Amino acid sequence: MTNQSSASVGASDNAASPSIKFRSATAADAEWIDQLQALAFGPGRFARAAFRVRERFEIDPELSLIAEIEGVPISSVSMTPISLSGVNGYLLGPLATDPAHRAKGVGRALVREVTTRVLTASVGDFVLLVGDESYYGPLGFIKTKPNAIIFPGPVDPARILVHSRDPADAQDLHGPIAAFGAT
Repeated sequence: MTNQSSASVGASDNAASPSIKFRSATAADAEWIDQLQALAFGPGRFARAAFRVRERFEIDPELSLIAEIEGVPISSVSMTPISLSGVNGYLLGPLATDPAHRAKGVGRALVREVTTRVLTASVGDFVLLVGDESYYGPLGFIKTKPNAIIFPGPVDPARILVHSRDPADAQDLHGPIAAFGAT
């Protein structure tokens, strides 16, 4: 698996679109990521489902990515290895983008990149998240069976979405979120 790749972002893919580069997060990014998440989600972020899962399980630093334009970090996503009913996958989140770069396609490009890395490298069978279907649906995420997946804290079951190699698998996922490799 490569640690760096690039793509064009923006409303249209033309020569004026900046080139975004993706790289794995490093320990040197930790403070910037924390500040970005504080800006994006405020002090209530620690009650969010993704943060609660990360309290229990470590993120995967190789799959937790930073998006950069011209060497400047502008967006981040954390990926936490998890298991549901014996099937290994990843929890995506939190995803945060610098306010100066929102609504330009950077977050979507980052989600596409990390989902592709998980599913094509066969490191996980699914990517799970809690989010808006209107944002994530066009990226291949679909709703899971209501109340089938149990998070370590409150979550709106209508906002639990999954992207898997086979969309039918989304309806089979169930149970509490467990450690990667748990059966």
